[in-house]
Amino acid sequence: MSGRRQPRKRAAFEPLAVPGERNPRMRRPAATVAGGVLVLLRALSGAVWGAAVLFGLPPWLRAFAGFANGDNTIPAEDTIEDLGLSTETFIGVLIVVFLVQLVFGILLLWGSNAARVIVMIVSTISIVAAFVSWWNVGDEITVGTTLVTLALDILVLLALSSRDAAAYARRNEKRG
Repeated sequence: MSGRRQPRKRAAFEPLAVPGERNPRMRRPAATVAGGVLVLLRALSGAVWGAAVLFGLPPWLRAFAGFANGDNTIPAEDTIEDLGLSTETFIGVLIVVFLVQLVFGILLLWGSNAARVIVMIVSTISIVAAFVSWWNVGDEITVGTTLVTLALDILVLLALSSRDAAAYARRNEKRG
């Protein structure tokens, strides 16, 4: 980071985009690696969910999901008909979302600030949508529904909003 010493916690009045020293040779911080890997895990978890909807889960895995939810009942399987989509549409959307998340994960690892900001915005929207769904509709947040994606979104947001991740993503910007 910069030569001056930064406090461990941000003050309420500190601007979020404090310009730092320009350092193109800055090493990739752990927060950036964690954020990129978590986005790639988010893509993988979406692909696994899509495969589970397409092909169904084995009974032992459905039983495990019931145990993890705490009610020890085998949850009903999601089907494409429940989503109101044709199989082709579902597969197309699944592939597009997977590829977009894959590209953004790679861009994060390369240090793209635009990708970092977009991923943080999308993660925030996803977290707010899960909250609104829980608050208004009463949807439960369980292992079988949105717990994994919600946890990954929160971790991505925490990792990518760190000072080190921001400094690394903005290391090539001209200050002036």
